[in-house]
Amino acid sequence: MTLKTVHSVAELRAIVANWRAEGLRIALVPTMGALHFGHISLTEYARQTADRVIVSIFVNPTQFGPDEDFGAYPRTLPDDQKILDGAGVELCFAPSVTEMYPDGFATKVSVDGSMTDVLCGAARPGHFDGVAQVVTKLLLQALPDCAVFGQKDYQQLMVIRRFAADLNIPVNIIGAPILREDDGLAMSSRNRYLTADERKAAPTLNRVLTEITNAAAQGADIDPLLDAGRKEIITAGFGPVDYLEVRDENTLELVAKQVIKPSRIFVAARLGKARLIDNRAIEPGKIAG
Repeated sequence: MTLKTVHSVAELRAIVANWRAEGLRIALVPTMGALHFGHISLTEYARQTADRVIVSIFVNPTQFGPDEDFGAYPRTLPDDQKILDGAGVELCFAPSVTEMYPDGFATKVSVDGSMTDVLCGAARPGHFDGVAQVVTKLLLQALPDCAVFGQKDYQQLMVIRRFAADLNIPVNIIGAPILREDDGLAMSSRNRYLTADERKAAPTLNRVLTEITNAAAQGADIDPLLDAGRKEIITAGFGPVDYLEVRDENTLELVAKQVIKPSRIFVAARLGKARLIDNRAIEPGKIAG
């Protein structure tokens, strides 16, 4: 089936209604475009449970702060369409800003600060309100059976699961594994901002996370590990480290001293023009691959 692209909610819903009439299961993969193989892995993951896959491409202005890269964020719709067509995706939903936020739009969706004021929420105030707003709209516009999000943005995944449950949105929220380059760097649209030298330094994040994960899983004290990790990241050429923290996998509460239940280590750090994020699961007694 050849990829079809639509730009309005009405067109999207008409196609979804036809698929529903045929008894087909539908998956949605929300993206901001500038697609790479990591995004395609999400569509492949979605295909495991759905007959039809929709990929939305929308650079959402409400999740960018005033000093962030909304204007510079790559917009590559023609290339993205070729990638989606080659991957066998059936539908691309690429709305305009005015389609998503028409004149008079006045509604906000917000998740309690205990989950949104930490990690990226602390570094980017208001970011997750914008995420909650746009993803709520996308889920209600398409009403798929499931929606797939990458675990690289793990905090985002947890926030989406929270508001989808709280608002009784009848969509199964699925987290897909992080896809990495051969050297361990998590795939991201922002990796294209890196210079050649910065790209060589970037895998330091994954290496530091893996070292801390394995030590913490064996019962080592967390604070010395995090101190050493921050120094290693800075030495590799990164600028400010927004955070390097271990938190509970389910509640995102800060973990102190030692890991005694499933947790995650999270990092965000600046490298040149790019703000890179990554995370790894920590399971007590288990060594990470």
